[in-house]
Amino acid sequence: MKHWLMKAEPDSRIVKGKDVRFSIDDFEAVGTTAWEGVRNFEARNLMKEMSIGDKVLFYHSNCKNPALMSSGVAQVCREAYADYTAWDSSHPYYDPKTDKEAPKWFMVDVKFISRAPHFVSLSLLRDIAGVSSLDVPEEIAYVGSDGLTAIKEMTLLNRGRLSVQRVSEACWTAIEEMARRGGWEDGSFPRRGKTTSTRSDRTRKTVEGGSHEDGKDGIRRNMESDGPGLEGRGETGGRRGRKRKGSDGDTINARRKSARKK
Repeated sequence: MKHWLMKAEPDSRIVKGKDVRFSIDDFEAVGTTAWEGVRNFEARNLMKEMSIGDKVLFYHSNCKNPALMSSGVAQVCREAYADYTAWDSSHPYYDPKTDKEAPKWFMVDVKFISRAPHFVSLSLLRDIAGVSSLDVPEEIAYVGSDGLTAIKEMTLLNRGRLSVQRVSEACWTAIEEMARRGGWEDGSFPRRGKTTSTRSDRTRKTVEGGSHEDGKDGIRRNMESDGPGLEGRGETGGRRGRKRKGSDGDTINARRKSARKK
């Protein structure tokens, strides 16, 4: 059995006249849902690796307080199959380049399992990732050194914009314990002593600087960072940089050099 993290947007956002919101309340109400609308090759490939019975962390994305609502909250109940919403021109994430005979996009079905009593926020995970193994707050000492290391290495903290992510077994266990036992207030805890720098700290500004944090694409879901067919660091490679335009200072210096030559 494998473990995963999947994102969805809890707040209303209208795309092509349809609300892409899908909160934990919506999930609990429907019970089972197709995870449609993913338009990123890497996220699609990860869903194709999923098996029935795999566990999923449900994550609130692109909102005031991004968070994992609960550990063990969802479970894969149908393996990857063609995402027919890509052929629907009225769908928010319609892809006119897809082919019904050779589908490009896939989805899985997931079912709601349960909520946990404690809210595990993104800011809390970042706080945990920022402490050394010798300075773990007493409130969450129960995660242990293996759990702390696993949280530090989470894809969520190091490549946060990907909407479908792997979760290691050690990380799953640590977050499951946190969601069950808690030990903090207001989504964070006071840091003690000097903290260590982690990759999550260095990439935080990049992740937060985007216009959207990726969530689950499709009806009631958020878009991938690069949109249909533009996978960024997926199959099509990275983005190209832009040339810097010359400043006023560059122009003045050029004129001075020209005057000296005359």
